[in-house]
Amino acid sequence: MKKAIFTTILTMGLLSGLFSQKKEEPKDDFPPVPRWEPAIAIPQDRIIDRLNYYADGKKDFVVFRNGTCVLIQDGLNDEEAKSEALGTLSKIFNYHPDMNPLNMDDGNILIQYNHPAYNVVLTDIADQNMERIKERHLEALTRDEVLMTPQGPNKFDEFGMKALWGRCYFFMDAKNPVITKIVRKKT
Repeated sequence: MKKAIFTTILTMGLLSGLFSQKKEEPKDDFPPVPRWEPAIAIPQDRIIDRLNYYADGKKDFVVFRNGTCVLIQDGLNDEEAKSEALGTLSKIFNYHPDMNPLNMDDGNILIQYNHPAYNVVLTDIADQNMERIKERHLEALTRDEVLMTPQGPNKFDEFGMKALWGRCYFFMDAKNPVITKIVRKKT
């Protein structure tokens, strides 16, 4: 009897799937991006200074328009450097930009990804714009994204809000990658 009931339920499920009118529409926003594109200006000279500090001046890196920095192999010519940086950005963007925000010894936040790309959240600029960041930080999540935090799913303290804000700049650079500078290690 149990087998007959199970078979009936399974058959009904299969038939309802075959004849149902509701079809899953393909997602046309892959890779998903946040709705928020912050207009808060980030001074690139300070971003470059901080990333040089974090890398002890020992790494070459490429800087994109919105401040995303990609570490590259040493000794590449400019064209190779640009190509490697664009490839790294694409690998992160087309997979999913898992972020790992870190408090740095200078008080800023360094956001790292699953490949050697970084965004620096300058604490003084974040603090000056904290009300706006608090208002918009949930728009910094992508479609269907759930981040687990100690406060609960998609619940963020100020550190988490700042990190989400900083990650928005990555998405802006990944969607429209414009290289503004190649920084060479200090010799």
